[in-house]
Parts: sequence; C-alpha cells; structure tokens
Amino acid sequence: MTRRVVSLVPSLTEAVAATAPQVLVGATDYCTHPPGLDVARVGGSKYPSVERVLALRPDLVLANVEENRREDVAALRAAGVPVWVCYPRTLDGAFAALRELGEMLGCPLPPWLAAAEAAWAAPPFPEPGYGGRAVVPVWRRPWVVLGSDTFAGDVLRRLGVTNLYGDDPQRYPRPSLDEIRARRPDLMVLPDEPYAFTATDGPEAFPGVRCALVSGRMLTWYGPSLAQARQVLTAQLDR
Repeated sequence: MTRRVVSLVPSLTEAVAATAPQVLVGATDYCTHPPGLDVARVGGSKYPSVERVLALRPDLVLANVEENRREDVAALRAAGVPVWVCYPRTLDGAFAALRELGEMLGCPLPPWLAAAEAAWAAPPFPEPGYGGRAVVPVWRRPWVVLGSDTFAGDVLRRLGVTNLYGDDPQRYPRPSLDEIRARRPDLMVLPDEPYAFTATDGPEAFPGVRCALVSGRMLTWYGPSLAQARQVLTAQLDR
C-alpha cells in the first residue's frame, strides 16, 4: 500500500492532496495547489533535488514525460524508488491516468474525478471553429505556441476552438510574430502560465485580433481543476 508519495508534477500534487492528503510528503516548489500545502519541497519540476526526494523515503514518486527529466527518473529508479510516469495528451488520456492514480492511492474514483468526468461528458461543439480560429502562445521572447498532440490543444478542441497550429509536426512550434500574424487568427488564447500573459503583456502584439486571457491552470492542469475548467474557460473565451 502506498504510504509516502512525492509528486514532481503540480497537477498531480493537487490530485493527491484532494484524494489522499495523508500520503503526500513532498512536492516541487511550483506545486501551488491546494493553497497552503504544507509538505517538504524538493526543488523545481525540471531540476528537483534527487537527494531531497530520497531523504523523504517515498514508496512512490509521480512524474510526467513532459515536465520531468528522464535522468532524474532513472536516478530515482536506480535508487530503488518506484516512479509512476504519465503522459496525458487528451482529456480521455488524463481521466484514464487519474483513475489509475486513484487506484494506486486506494481511492478508485475520487469525488472530484467523478465531478470532472461529468463536467466534460457533454460532447464537444459540433462545428470546428465555433469558438474561434486561434493561435495559443505559451511563451514569448521567443514566441512558442501550442502545436499538435497536446493536452491543452484537446481541451480547446472540446470547447470548439480550432488551433491553427494543431496540425504542425511539432508539439510546440516557434514561429516568428510575422508568421503568427500571417495565419490570420481571429482569436489569440493567452494563458497566464507558463508565461504570464496579461492585459498589458501580449495583446498589444496582435492589434485588431480578439485576445482571451485564460487560466493556465484550467487549460493545462489535469486534476481537480478539471471539474471547473470547462465552465471557467468557456466564460474566459467568450469575453
């Protein structure tokens, strides 16, 4: 039975804290939810202190292909620590991973997960582009945008938003500003993480284009936030 968990993924930290808080003994410096989380910190997601993780004597470490480095996972496994690695790129994939996590924690269907699945049970909008033909930057200087095969891209698809870079061979293309403008988006989706786009940092680069400032947590985290994400993002996209 899992008794001591260290999470290297912010959304999974929130999921464990909402499911079996008594087993969570460590998390990264970027694990900001739930607020006031009182566990040992082990550094950043990309560069955690393996020594600090091992010092917590975990019987399970949670990691993600995209957020954590292969060498850190290998080092933990070499030290005899089980590491569960997930890689959800769709809502359905996220729900499957979260169900598996719940089973490992002895709670096969946490109430928050049932609520999240119910919230997204309605079919996606039937018409592509219903919510706009969009570009979704996740960074600037240089510009980085959502490409193909991403969790956030699937979330937006379910909300009727067409990602103009959704068929790009790269998951996170780096087009120039001129290249982005040449796609002629009618919507720019600007999340507040990982880059903190704001009303005064981002929209000015796209004059004449509607810009929607959205919660990065609601767009990219797969955990308890999914229970509210559909309603919150719909409201933010419709502004």
